[in-house]
Amino acid sequence: MKFVISILTVFLSYTGALSAQKTTAKPNVIIFFTDDQGYQDVGVFGSPLIKTPNLDNMAANGIKFTDFYAASSICSPSRAALLTGSYPPRVGVPKVLWPNLPGGLNNQELTIADMLKTKGYNTACIGKWHLGDEAQYLPTKQGFDSYYGIPFSNDMSVNPKSKVSEDILFREGMTIDSLREEKWRGRRVPLMRQDEVIEYPVDQSTLTKRYTEEAVSFIKENKDEPFFLYVAQTMPHVPLYASPDFKGKSARGLYGDVIEELDWSMGEILKTLESLNLDENTLVVFTSDNGPWTKKGEEGGSALPLRGHKFETLEGGMRVPMIAQWKGKIKPGSVTDKVASTMDLLPTIAYLTDAEVSDKPMDGKNIWPLLSGNEKANSPYEKEGFYYYKESTLEAVRKGDWKLRITKDCVALYNLKEDISENTNVAAANPKIVKKLQKMMTEFDADLKANQHQYN
Repeated sequence: MKFVISILTVFLSYTGALSAQKTTAKPNVIIFFTDDQGYQDVGVFGSPLIKTPNLDNMAANGIKFTDFYAASSICSPSRAALLTGSYPPRVGVPKVLWPNLPGGLNNQELTIADMLKTKGYNTACIGKWHLGDEAQYLPTKQGFDSYYGIPFSNDMSVNPKSKVSEDILFREGMTIDSLREEKWRGRRVPLMRQDEVIEYPVDQSTLTKRYTEEAVSFIKENKDEPFFLYVAQTMPHVPLYASPDFKGKSARGLYGDVIEELDWSMGEILKTLESLNLDENTLVVFTSDNGPWTKKGEEGGSALPLRGHKFETLEGGMRVPMIAQWKGKIKPGSVTDKVASTMDLLPTIAYLTDAEVSDKPMDGKNIWPLLSGNEKANSPYEKEGFYYYKESTLEAVRKGDWKLRITKDCVALYNLKEDISENTNVAAANPKIVKKLQKMMTEFDADLKANQHQYN
């Protein structure tokens, strides 16, 4: 099924009046994706100590989603879902990918970047990739014109088979021989440009700043043409690093320093758009790949008032902060509690750009009615439910306010409206609801596994 534009986009002006006019310019798109940032770790989401004035201002000028989900509670699957609009098992990336091991997001998958290339967009991936570090899986084979970043998590090592730039910068006593060794050197990761390692190991304290500079340069270079910019920040994945300008400045310790530098980064991007008069033609989305790594103690974030964390299908593992801004198209100060997910970004962007999507099964839905402030719009998951996968195992479903979670330990039913922290299991008192949701899970999982994407 190809995505077809069949109705005019509804735009909401600052006065609240509706207009049926559709933009004639191709909108730019920026996705700012952080790593392991908890639900609470933004001022407007309730952080008591971390200051995020730029994100708070973004919410004041746009929309805040309180019930927004990553499609996985771990890195690689979450990124695959964002870029393809599908649950991770459907596109063959249910687990975390590791350096120097086979596997990755198949380059026959249609990514957001692939899709927008067909509409004449310039595309860039900056930051953490984590969808395969072999040449065939890198961003430049997945629709991105350019890539600058680290190919996986910052606690990993280098792939000794990596292609190396002729003018590579070696640090910390490393050499080409030590890079080529089959030796695990955790936390020593490479910086890449395109498909080549240009620095090893990268100075991680400079990553957020350098990603920001790269993003600003890309925007300036492409100000006269439509662009898609995917900024996948390395932080706040552990190990944490902040630049000297931010280290030691937050009331929340190093973790807070890192988040406040990420907030600065978002601010620099927004300021650049405004200075170039691009903010009225640019959709900007901020969100996180999954919940916080709370087992890391002070170096981990907070998902409060949610229960759970990274690696889990409890709310704290998969419900993430989300803010979107588009001057003149998204009503300032909007808030929605309708369920939506990272998978919805691809079909939404397709709608806004008149782009076609793959004819393969896809799980995401167009959420422009929610983004644009249509008060009659419902969550695309209101009827069919949102599903929580832990790797290839379906553990939970949310339908409306009800969430059923089934693990080897127990069957738990929660009313998320009354019990956002998932403290009270009401399964015993609601057997009919349990049965209905369990049937939904069984049928959906069977359908997904029967319709996983196939490749030539």
